[in-house]
Amino acid sequence: MSARSDDPAITFFGGKGGVGKTTVAAAAALRLADSGARTLLISTDPAHSLGDALETRLGDRPRRVADCLWAAEPDADAAVRRRVEEVTDDAYAALPRDIMPAVRRHLEHAAASPGMAESALADLLIGAMEQVPGEWDRLVVDSAPTGHLLRMLALPELLTPWVRGLARQREQAVDADRFASDIVGAGREQAEDPLLERLHARRRRLERAAARLRGDACVRLVLIPRRMVLAETERAADQLAEAGFRLGPVIINQIPEHPDEEILGAARRRFAACGAVEIPLADKEPTGAARLRALDRA
Repeated sequence: MSARSDDPAITFFGGKGGVGKTTVAAAAALRLADSGARTLLISTDPAHSLGDALETRLGDRPRRVADCLWAAEPDADAAVRRRVEEVTDDAYAALPRDIMPAVRRHLEHAAASPGMAESALADLLIGAMEQVPGEWDRLVVDSAPTGHLLRMLALPELLTPWVRGLARQREQAVDADRFASDIVGAGREQAEDPLLERLHARRRRLERAAARLRGDACVRLVLIPRRMVLAETERAADQLAEAGFRLGPVIINQIPEHPDEEILGAARRRFAACGAVEIPLADKEPTGAARLRALDRA
């Protein structure tokens, strides 16, 4: 399968754990790279098996793994620490020094709270999306299992109203400070508030990302011909469609020589509208560039 001009700029591969989505994502990224498209392949799955699939060591920054192909496994904990440092710097510029110890304690507590790593990974993903086109022609995302994928796709839209509310609260606080300065006759031009500027910038960034996920991206679900996996994949497809995301052809992976024809037929019928690619069960684990390329030609 060669790359086509109508290939989406951003492709997410998702599905239930253990269905081979990392392998399929790596094979698809190699196909795009082989066609000459500068491709970034990143993993948002905390399990981080992308390096194993490519038989190479990966880290936080994109590493060239083939002609026109770069891959990365972002470190969510490091991303959380960077975010806390940025917010702390903004707070020092905007808040009284005497309350900073309490602010730091609050930020440290927030960094350990559930969802922070997921949010930090979403930030990294948005950063990669902003580089397409430009630094990269295509972005391929090896997503976390289905539930995490659905939350990550929805996160920019979910966070936007919250950030907008924070910005309104900060605007009110800044206006009150300026009013007080005028009352006491300070009369000096007030400097821009760095915290407010960052909130507005974050709101705009989230709005762009939410629109981009529906306009330039598609999700390709990977499943294996088993009843429970098919049921979860059907639910995910329905949720994606209801949320306005584009569903690309699904991949029915690891089809044995003698499959359960009832389940395989049900999968074919269910996803006939968006299309399906069928990949037989390999006799060896498809890792490394050569085997991944063979898998993509299946």
